Amino acid sequence: MEVIIDKYHEWNKFYEWAVENSDPRVKDWFLMQSYGPTLAITALYVMLVYVGKWWMADREPYKLKWAVFFYNIGLVILNFYIFSQVLISTYKAGYSYICQPVVYSNDENEVNIAKALWWFYFSKCIEMMDTFFFVLKKKNNQISFLHVYHHATMFPIWWIGIKWVAGGQSFFGAMVNSFIHVIMYSYYGISALGPQFQKYLWWKRYLTMLQLIQFVTGIIHAAQSLVFKCDFPEWMHWALVFYAFTILLLFLNFYFHAYVKSMKKKKQETNGSTSQNGKHANGHVESKKTK
Repeated sequence: MEVIIDKYHEWNKFYEWAVENSDPRVKDWFLMQSYGPTLAITALYVMLVYVGKWWMADREPYKLKWAVFFYNIGLVILNFYIFSQVLISTYKAGYSYICQPVVYSNDENEVNIAKALWWFYFSKCIEMMDTFFFVLKKKNNQISFLHVYHHATMFPIWWIGIKWVAGGQSFFGAMVNSFIHVIMYSYYGISALGPQFQKYLWWKRYLTMLQLIQFVTGIIHAAQSLVFKCDFPEWMHWALVFYAFTILLLFLNFYFHAYVKSMKKKKQETNGSTSQNGKHANGHVESKKTK
């Protein structure tokens, strides 16, 4: 017990030291004073996912067509704002795409970048609503481990990013991810309008491919920073590489089962149906009427 108490005090001292050395520009921003609220929201999210599924078990699913539509349109607008703000401000500030240290200054462009990155962090809290819409609509097949893992980790991870590195190399991942989310939430928005709009959603597979490219690009960007010894916290680069790699593996698994495996299965079923059509089955000719 004494060992646990000692370790707690050591960790608490380290945390206090780290907070004292964090970015002074963000210390008074919403949710940035302490890690507690972010962790509490994340824990509440995970708990409500499982409680919600249990609560909905014997209830009829909610339709929520227009609520889901406007929610997705709102996220399209928010992510486009984040993407455009980061793109324009980093261009004006002369940011490097190879190696960009954090500039802790009150320069207008640097502050705009930090604010846009804060909005990116906060958007990860808003995006937790994805899961609750799935719960209320009883689309439990959509609530995969990948889905919950992604939503439950991005929000607390980006609190760390904003607290210590609201700029520099952090801009690249946020800019790319917000751009992908503009496309992704556009897809979800159209999908929410109903089956009659499914014909306009033929590009779902390509959206998944874009997401995979995003993770590979993020890993390469962080890896090259490590190789060239960029003046950016090394531990954050390693953490990004590890995290992006776990997400990449889970997305590859999803892609394989959703597209590669399912396409093979459909092809086999089609071939099997074709081979049986018009041939003898149990000594009788199978007619179209008996199918």
